[in-house]
Amino acid sequence: MTNMKHKFYFLLLLCFLFSLTSVQAQEKATPKSGEGISTFLLRHNRGMKKYYDDFIRLNKDKLGKNNSLQLGVSYIIPPAKSSRKSDGSSSEDEASDTESSNVAHKTSRSKRRRTVDSSKENDTSEKESSHTDKKSTRSKKKGSVYEPLFGKSLANVKVKSSRLSGACFYVVSGHGGPDPGAIGQIGDQELHEDEYAYDIALRLARNLMEEGAEVRIIIQDEEDGIRNEAYLNNSKREVCMGDPIPLNQVERLRQRCDKINASYRKDRRKYKYCRSIFIHVDSRSKGKQTDVFFYHSSKKAESKRLANNMKATFESRYDRHQPNRGFTGTVSARDLFVLSHASPAAVFVELGNIQNTFDQKRLIMSSNRRVLASWLLEGFLKDYKELK
Repeated sequence: MTNMKHKFYFLLLLCFLFSLTSVQAQEKATPKSGEGISTFLLRHNRGMKKYYDDFIRLNKDKLGKNNSLQLGVSYIIPPAKSSRKSDGSSSEDEASDTESSNVAHKTSRSKRRRTVDSSKENDTSEKESSHTDKKSTRSKKKGSVYEPLFGKSLANVKVKSSRLSGACFYVVSGHGGPDPGAIGQIGDQELHEDEYAYDIALRLARNLMEEGAEVRIIIQDEEDGIRNEAYLNNSKREVCMGDPIPLNQVERLRQRCDKINASYRKDRRKYKYCRSIFIHVDSRSKGKQTDVFFYHSSKKAESKRLANNMKATFESRYDRHQPNRGFTGTVSARDLFVLSHASPAAVFVELGNIQNTFDQKRLIMSSNRRVLASWLLEGFLKDYKELK
């Protein structure tokens, strides 16, 4: 009888410890101001496509209208799944603030594989920067640039001024390849973040070249070119300066930073002003209309100044073209992977909410994409002028 009692209490203790472990393992967090489910999940290394339904199921009684997040409410974060593949989620893309332990472990292993002595690394970087732009066969003539990535009709770029002479830019559109980023919907049409970010990135790159700047287009699709259609065809052709884009989020972000840094090691000897820009489209609840907003590194004063100059440019343009509307875009510091790991000072731009009807017009109208690229150019011009 005594043995049976001991067994019973032992089993009871095991059940208690198991339940306690389950409760303790349940990770919770509160959202930041303006965060939707997708950005909240990405901040905690949970891509939207894989974890979105789990999040809704675990938190259905705490969500607001249209599954919106409420400030001050603690939400359960879905447990990490064991799959090694990334889920191709939205903004952020491509841009988590922290890495989970299993991802960090994989990253450290890949980092060890890449470790070389400093002399070999410098040697390799010189070679890399000379041939990483595999898909772009850009050539220069006096007063013009030929860049086939812009498409046949726009490949010849006439240099109109020297306002950005002595400047070098690294233009990066978010996601790409196996990762479409955030996906919006208009009727039967899907809007993929990577396609619209890429089109605006190409327009910006061309504008910068017209002002005499050197431009490195980091994400490339040799077929797309600059497009004027409302609904841009979706593909997985994009590469990172000739190399396939990894599906894993951290590897994907590290790859583009490595490409930037390899070029920057050479470019900084020649150009007095080098800046990176990461272009994205956010994903929030359908009812949340947003203006363009900007993130900067908390550790680089040049990054903060650039983000503020971008915001000031957009504010002045809104005051001129929509005087009664006002501009509500923001500037804030975020320790995003790309802002921390890219050597040149950088700005991270979110162009709007791909789920919102009004923000979708900002993307699907080619004239609006042209304006966005033009205003981003003006932000760079303002920042460069202040430096001089």
